[in-house]
Amino acid sequence: MIRIRSGAARRTRSRRTSRRVLALGPPTLWGAVAITYKLSCPMAQQTGWGARIVTSAVFFAVGTGLVLHVRRTLLRELRQARRVAGAAQSALLRPLPPRVDGLNLAAAQLSADRCASVGGDLYEVIATEHGVRVVMGDVRGHGIAAIGTVAAVLGSFREAVHDEPELGAVARRLERALARHLRERTRAGPPSGFEADPDGFAAEEFVTVLLLEIRREGEVRALNCGHPWPYRLLGTRVEPLARTDPLPPLGSFPLPADLPVVRCGELRPGETLFLYTDGAEDARDADGRFFPLPQALSEAVREGAATPQSVLGAVFTRLLRHAAGSPTDDVALLVVRNERHPRRASGPRGPARAAGTRP
Repeated sequence: MIRIRSGAARRTRSRRTSRRVLALGPPTLWGAVAITYKLSCPMAQQTGWGARIVTSAVFFAVGTGLVLHVRRTLLRELRQARRVAGAAQSALLRPLPPRVDGLNLAAAQLSADRCASVGGDLYEVIATEHGVRVVMGDVRGHGIAAIGTVAAVLGSFREAVHDEPELGAVARRLERALARHLRERTRAGPPSGFEADPDGFAAEEFVTVLLLEIRREGEVRALNCGHPWPYRLLGTRVEPLARTDPLPPLGSFPLPADLPVVRCGELRPGETLFLYTDGAEDARDADGRFFPLPQALSEAVREGAATPQSVLGAVFTRLLRHAAGSPTDDVALLVVRNERHPRRASGPRGPARAAGTRP
């Protein structure tokens, strides 16, 4: 095994050396041509205008060739780096399946950092024995700097939803994972802007998290830590899923001993939930006006958007038009529609009465 690994390492080093030699070959050759021309060509020794023009043309051609070669090399390395980053980011915030346990899904994410396809927003939908569990979160900050925190929270969620029967226990697992991540980042050194106060960096880092549990019979339970409440689409009506005050975000304060899970009624067949991060409602137009998300949802459903894909596309198009194509914060949207077969008999449900009530 050691010999195999050492042989592979030698081959890797050999390939790297060959690439470096090939990369340095053309510039070295062009430089040698220019020096040879200057030292040995009789025309290069003359001082007449014709000789000067020829010499300038030769060096201009050599310089242009060097610039083009460097440009091609940098573009090749940039494309390779983007491929690697895209693969890593897709593994972190992996695409959602179109359906999970009878629920139709659609999601979209836009990073405020043009260099990243994933930013500080996170979402996931997983079918478990406890029901379909959903997380929507928003890390303080945006872009590449927030990806590490996203990875810590998402990794913990993907394990905890299968192990923990209660949403409160899932939230505590996320809180512990975030605390470990912040301690590790503090030991490794704070990012730029926090050099003078490393402890202040950890104290200011937080994540808003919304946890949903959609049970097989359609009952929706939620635990909200500082995140905007989703909207429920009932035909052409748009209303908040709940109106209770959320808990503090994870990381800002310790979670209280009692974690109240909010009962939000039922998500019946044909009904839709629209989850989002605050980057959507905080997007501004040229006049500084915020994006009217409830109005955009109402217009979308009145215009016939019924599937999660059509609702998502209609709202996202309006959002980008409102913000002139470049929101200043990360934006994540997630649409969940219940397309399970309706039950033969169901008890009465009042969505307005059920939303916000607690067990």
